[in-house]
Amino acid sequence: MEYRRLGGSGLKVSEVCLGSWLTYGNAVDDKTAEACVDKAFELGINFFDTANVYATGKAEEVWGRIFRKYDRDDYVIATKVFFPMGSGPNDRGLSRKHIREQCDRSLKRLGLDYIDLYQCHRYDDTTPLEETLRALDDLIRAGKVLYVGFSEWPVSRIAEAVGIQQRMGLDRFVSSQPYYNITGRHIEKEVMPTCHRSGIGQIVFSPLAQGVLTGKYTPGQPPPAGTRAADPNQNMFLNRGQLDDEMLRKVQQLKPLAEREGLTMAQLALAWILRREEVSSVIAGASKPEQIEDNAGASGKKLSPETLEEIDRLFPA
Repeated sequence: MEYRRLGGSGLKVSEVCLGSWLTYGNAVDDKTAEACVDKAFELGINFFDTANVYATGKAEEVWGRIFRKYDRDDYVIATKVFFPMGSGPNDRGLSRKHIREQCDRSLKRLGLDYIDLYQCHRYDDTTPLEETLRALDDLIRAGKVLYVGFSEWPVSRIAEAVGIQQRMGLDRFVSSQPYYNITGRHIEKEVMPTCHRSGIGQIVFSPLAQGVLTGKYTPGQPPPAGTRAADPNQNMFLNRGQLDDEMLRKVQQLKPLAEREGLTMAQLALAWILRREEVSSVIAGASKPEQIEDNAGASGKKLSPETLEEIDRLFPA
């Protein structure tokens, strides 16, 4: 496993991060989740991503139980705040109240004294940006959070936030968590360069397009049993465009490219993302340890110019 700096910070994170969206605390039992985390540590993965809203807190609880047997120095945990955690008017968003309360609850569920990376899960247009940024800075000063980031923010708000942080002397964002993969390249035009100029690294989610880029889905055929697309507990965010025959036929054309590079299709997809210096890590979920081993094999792999050109032809930016 190779490691990269998280944006402009001094924190080193593994190129492959283990995520818990839709899996731990939800579709994957605790024993399997622990086996996955054990495999991740064995392979050198030190970066783990979750959110308070994943399985309504249960994902954080699973992490908390598993991490008890590991030294705190040996892992980096990231979690998030924004989405509703209750029915009350203040049980959501990025107000000072919600951020402070949810940080404390995440710490309790995780069983930790501090969170390595605390992220704003989306942008909140109902709260003054300065309030949000001051609240995050307060958590850092209180020792509850070490670094801060965001997920899926509009580029204009990213630039505005960086300006406020600089002007007010607040701790700066170090990470952006966007959707990014071979089939979805929208961040390359503006988000990546804007963040890169400000020392904000990308830790991308859905790098395998929720399993589509592994090649497991065949045009004209129903999803195989045991896959995410066939599981109602995990397939609610898969859209028709990801599984239509035209998309799946294009994905199948990646198979000979992966074989030429000596990689699996999953490794090809992850190595393609890691070609970008703006990327600090790729967040890949796993429902079994073998998937983590496959994903970890992408670390340090460099794709040939010919392969990169062919991918650009199939899936242009």
